[in-house]
Amino acid sequence: MADAQSNHIREELHLLLDHIPDADVQTARKVLRALVDPVELAVLLAPPDDEPVTEEERAAVEASLIDPSPDVPFEQIRRVRA
Repeated sequence: MADAQSNHIREELHLLLDHIPDADVQTARKVLRALVDPVELAVLLAPPDDEPVTEEERAAVEASLIDPSPDVPFEQIRRVRA
């Protein structure tokens, strides 16, 4: 539902949100949360990852960018998963 009418409706909803009386903000929040997919809501509300990136992780990312699809023998994958 990403057509022009849908975009217009979303713009109207944003406008309406700015004019909800303070006493009704919590109710509006509950209603809108009930309409959002629970998994998507969990992702939206998840705290940011604040763990520092280790040098090992940084090196792994750099290596994957250099060769994004290295050949890994099946036996090596089985050893890691075991």
